[in-house]
Amino acid sequence: MGYAIKEVAAKLNLTAYTLRYYEKAGLLPFVKRDHSGNRVFDDNDLEWVMLIRCLRDTGMPVGEIKCYVDLCIEGDSTMETRRQMIVRHKLAVEQRIEQMQGCLARINKKLGCYEKVAAGAGGDVCNPAHKS
Repeated sequence: MGYAIKEVAAKLNLTAYTLRYYEKAGLLPFVKRDHSGNRVFDDNDLEWVMLIRCLRDTGMPVGEIKCYVDLCIEGDSTMETRRQMIVRHKLAVEQRIEQMQGCLARINKKLGCYEKVAAGAGGDVCNPAHKS
């Protein structure tokens, strides 16, 4: 089944502008065009866009994604290189998740302080600028 750019944008919660940008950046080399020159996406293209969005949302630069796409186009001989790229990215994402979990723990600790004060602990003991 073929999808117009507006349908893909709505389906994947992206803008048509973003999809056009991805294509111009060389991230969507497989998208076909109809006789009028309009982009026609298929289900495989949607999967590809979702992968690109996932990589972007987790911090992979467009240039690195472009390198990955180029390697995909080259074929099976680049499979190990592509796998290594994804492994490196996965490790970077895991490190960011660990850092964010540490930040979340600190935020929860501060929130606990405010909850104690709200429950009647008294004073602004949550304010580090406040000296008792």
